[in-house]
Amino acid sequence: VKSKMSGLYQVYSVLFHKFPKPLHTPIRSLRPSPETCEQCHWPEKFFGSQLKVFSYYAADEANTASQVRLLLHTGGGSASSGAATGIHWHINPENEVSFVSTDDKRQVIPWVLQKEKNGNVTEYFSRETPINQEELAKATRRRMECVDCHNRPSHIFGSPNRSLNDAFLTGRLDQGIPYLKQQSLELLSAEYANTPDALQAIAKGLESYYRTNYAEIFRTKEASIRNAITVVQGVYSANMFPEMKVDWRTHADNIGHFNFNGCFRCHDGQHFSREGKAIRNDCNLCHTVQDQQLGQATMLPLKGQSFQHPIELPDFSNAKCIECHGANGN
Repeated sequence: VKSKMSGLYQVYSVLFHKFPKPLHTPIRSLRPSPETCEQCHWPEKFFGSQLKVFSYYAADEANTASQVRLLLHTGGGSASSGAATGIHWHINPENEVSFVSTDDKRQVIPWVLQKEKNGNVTEYFSRETPINQEELAKATRRRMECVDCHNRPSHIFGSPNRSLNDAFLTGRLDQGIPYLKQQSLELLSAEYANTPDALQAIAKGLESYYRTNYAEIFRTKEASIRNAITVVQGVYSANMFPEMKVDWRTHADNIGHFNFNGCFRCHDGQHFSREGKAIRNDCNLCHTVQDQQLGQATMLPLKGQSFQHPIELPDFSNAKCIECHGANGN
C-alpha cells in the first residue's frame, strides 16, 4: 500500500512538474537492504581480496598515463565460514555498527557505535564535528547497511576526470593528441545553461584549440580530433544534466574516497572512544597497493607466468587437471 501511494504521488509530480530539481537523496522511505539487496547479496558470503586496477591520465601535453594495482579486501565471513574481515565486516550480522548523521545527505557523522558479538559496546565521537549528549539523545540512530556505502549502485554519474580516464584506457580517445585531457576537462567543468549549449561549446572549443595551437596535428589527426569531440560530448550527455540541475557533484558516491569523503566519514582518525581508541584510517584495512606504474597504462596490466605445480609431474605441460582432480581422479 505504501509503495502504491508513493507511486501515485510520483505520477502526479511528473504530470504537473512538482518534482524538485535536483531530486533529493537519500530516500527516507527506502526499504532496508536486508529486505532487498541482501536476499541475493548476502553479507555472510566470504569474498576475500580482489584485484582492482586504477588507470589515470595526466592533464599534460602527453596525457601521461599511470596505473595503480591494489588488492581490495572485500572480506565478509560468518561463524560458519570464519571470522568476518575486510570491508564487509561492517554489515556482517554478527557485528552491529550504528551511526548518527547531522546532515540530510548522511555525509557528516559525529557519532558511531560498535556492538560486538559478546555484547561489548564502544561509542566513538568525532573531534572535528562534535555532538553533545542532548543532541545525540534527539538524533535518529541508523544501523549501518549496504546502501550506506553502495549508495549509488545505479544511475552513476562519473566525474569528468574518471570518465576521460576510462575513454583513454579503452582507446576511445587518442593519447597522441597533445593536451587532450586538459582541454576536455576544462570544457566539461564549465557551467552551461542547457545541454545543447554545452555540446556546441565542447565542439567549438576543441576544434578551435587545435586549429589555432596545433595546426599540423589538426591536419594529420583531424579524424581523431573530431572523434574526440564526439566522445567528450558523450561524457557530458551521460553525466551532466543542467536542465535537472544534476551533475556528478550533486549526489555523493560513498564507495571509496576519491571524489567524496566516503570511507573517511568515519575512518578519518578523528573519531575517538572515551578510552582514547580511534576508528583507524589505516589504508591497509581496506586495500593493499601491489604495484604502481608511471608513464603507462594498459587494459592487460599483468604479465602472465607459467603455473608451477606443487608436485613435480612427468609431462605436466600436456596433462589435464581433471585427470587427477576430476570425479574419476585420485
